[in-house]
Amino acid sequence: MKQLQLFHGLWLTGSVVAIAAQPVWADVIPVTAVRFNPTATGLEVILQTPSGQPLQVLTTSDGNTLIAHVINAQLRLPDSQAFRADNPATGISTVTVTQQATNSIRVAIAGMQAVPTAKVVPGGSGVVLSINTTPAKLGEATAPPEATDQIEILVTGERDDPTDDYRVPEAAIGTRTDTPRLNVPASIQVVPEQVIEDQRATDLSEALRNVSGLTTASSSRDIFSNFTIRGFETGNTFLRNGIPDNDIGRLGFDFANVERLEVLKGPASVLYGQIAPGGVVNIVTKQPLPFPFYDLEATYGSFNTYQGAFDFSGPLNDSGTLIYRLNGSVYGSDTFIDEIDIDRYLIAPVLTWLIGENTSLTLEAEYLDAQYPNERGLPIEGTIEDNPNGEIPRSRYLGEPAFDRNERRSFRIGYDFEHRFSENWQFRNVFRFLWEEDNQDSVGPRDLLDGFRTQQRQAFIQLGPSFANSYEAVANITGNFTTGGIKHQLLFGVDFSTEFSKGGVINQEIGNIDIFNPVYNQPLGAIISTSRSESRFETLGFYVQDQITFADNFILVLGGRYDNLEQEEEDLIEGTSSSQEDDAFSPRVGLVYKPIETVAIYGSYSRSFEQVTGTNLDDQLFEPQRGTQYEVGVKADLLDGRLFTTLAFYDLTLSNVLTPDPRDLDFSIQTGKQRSRGIELDIAGEILPGWQIIAGYGYTNAEVIEDNEIPEGNRLVNVPEHAVSLWTKYEIQNGNLQGLGFGFGLFYVGERAGDLDNTFDLPSYLRTDAAVYYRRDNFRAQLNFKNLFDIDYFETANGRNRIFYGAPFEVLATVGWEF
Repeated sequence: MKQLQLFHGLWLTGSVVAIAAQPVWADVIPVTAVRFNPTATGLEVILQTPSGQPLQVLTTSDGNTLIAHVINAQLRLPDSQAFRADNPATGISTVTVTQQATNSIRVAIAGMQAVPTAKVVPGGSGVVLSINTTPAKLGEATAPPEATDQIEILVTGERDDPTDDYRVPEAAIGTRTDTPRLNVPASIQVVPEQVIEDQRATDLSEALRNVSGLTTASSSRDIFSNFTIRGFETGNTFLRNGIPDNDIGRLGFDFANVERLEVLKGPASVLYGQIAPGGVVNIVTKQPLPFPFYDLEATYGSFNTYQGAFDFSGPLNDSGTLIYRLNGSVYGSDTFIDEIDIDRYLIAPVLTWLIGENTSLTLEAEYLDAQYPNERGLPIEGTIEDNPNGEIPRSRYLGEPAFDRNERRSFRIGYDFEHRFSENWQFRNVFRFLWEEDNQDSVGPRDLLDGFRTQQRQAFIQLGPSFANSYEAVANITGNFTTGGIKHQLLFGVDFSTEFSKGGVINQEIGNIDIFNPVYNQPLGAIISTSRSESRFETLGFYVQDQITFADNFILVLGGRYDNLEQEEEDLIEGTSSSQEDDAFSPRVGLVYKPIETVAIYGSYSRSFEQVTGTNLDDQLFEPQRGTQYEVGVKADLLDGRLFTTLAFYDLTLSNVLTPDPRDLDFSIQTGKQRSRGIELDIAGEILPGWQIIAGYGYTNAEVIEDNEIPEGNRLVNVPEHAVSLWTKYEIQNGNLQGLGFGFGLFYVGERAGDLDNTFDLPSYLRTDAAVYYRRDNFRAQLNFKNLFDIDYFETANGRNRIFYGAPFEVLATVGWEF
């Protein structure tokens, strides 16, 4: 959430000054030009931003130099990566403007005799940093400078309110560099924190429904988070701050530590290695702020749903070189399903050390304790299709509450090191370690008996806790240079990851259950099978990418990646082991043409891969599955840069899909193919002052085109042909009702195939949400109404015996306070 925070003036001794009444914003803003403007009292250095977005400034000193850190900003000058002026005014030797770190700009004002003193005050259209060239005596309190001996630095900004919350102009996910979305030859959609908070989303499926071409493939009450993007299930394809973290989708999730969600659509193996063909979701976590920030929030609502969260941040020393952030959350819900109670506990500390002018180190950790009973869904007879015994209540639970559990505890810790060798070359090294412990016992549904009244079941009981440890290391170099008038942004990197896991399970018979009059605590029966294994998975990847800008309005992106994967598994009961090693090369070519500065036409070709383990009838190892995509589209910054839109057309084919071998149906061959073709439209930003919108439409034609078992032309599972999302919010800007706002949302999902055999469809639905807000000074309150008209609908299906209802009407009330 982009916050407006006021710091009231306090003068300090020495050369470090305090900040007075300065607006602070949390989103990264590009600085596109630096200009000087002489004044009667000195000089104005103007940092120009698109549409005049306001910037934030924190001042320190080094020797005779006053340093202004412009936070959450990136230097985007057309001809260079820095600005310098010598002897711009009396008493000042140089003024330089450079990129300090990824999200901060450094303005250095070097005094000839002594360090200038300063006071930051609000300007008419932005923030004014008044510089006094007369040095203060040692130990003397610094007073506001006199107007006769000043230089003013004006950071431009025309807006007084956070009107840009829904539009995010940049996302590193598309190129692994800080590149405007307009300049990337791919479809990238962003769900910012403000949208998540305005909708009061409590799980990933609620937040990601704002993205076109994306639908959920798992229940929102499930600890697992699975989605289909452009027709293909993502599995556990996630990133965390741009680094692969495939465990996110199976450990539970909490938004308390999330800044935004980024979705890159289409094959992305060139940057991220093994990945699903439809795309990838990047979770961007909250990072330390260079100013004091404290926020408390509480939510309570239907089904005894509650959440308490805090968000603290600020500097830990006077120089501002050590800053922290600490997020925590406690969440619980009884849900609308009997016996399904959810509990989550999160704590996430982050510490950033600005080691020097060009070097920073961030240490980050997160502990999450997620406890979810298993929701296995309901049979199709009595939900979608008629059952002679009646309709099954959507609150019905058909597991075993005595032992059913899915408890996962995870601890992440790591560092992110950045060093800038010069204005044009930067090095980044990231390391992460993940520890997890899982305890899961569940009951799975089978066939219905006795006239569709009694359900067979099977118990899965874990042999003690299962454990997994994983390590991820990334190192890359980014460089900017020019050859023959052509600009290059070169990225070269290497990724390494390894994961160890160990666990076991007993498959056991358990008593049947009456789906209309369930009696729990049925006895366990004979053991069907027992398994216990230990596995290791290791990947090593090298990648290179060049973003080439020529003729000022053409951008060519070339990239390639080589991956080596090794997997070993040992059966601890049988004493046997197996292993497999694969290699893969993944290319990408993309071209962007900008007829005008705010419009981009693009086209791209890209590939992805996923390892397929096992052997065929000829005892040959399976090759990786391959995703191949052709995409063209148009992007535009409309309404003076307030509204960002993307229109994309794509053709995506998945090859090397396993299908039964006609020679022996107990074996498989890789002759299957599936294809998805579609059109997507996404819009996000501000229409008028106070009126914001995020909306999307997706047309997806996803089907089987080659298979030895599934009929050609069958639709892929959980993929609607048409889906529409619309969320809009208006907040009154002035008058007695200033701060009062209203939100309204419509979410339409068309019919979807429930299985690959296409034996049934999930019906279409239109869900309506609404919200009321009130924000004044540091206080905020909101009411969210989800499924306003209490419609019956189905979120997803995993076959005929696992149909998942969507939640009924619910209300959530939230209050928050910043101080």
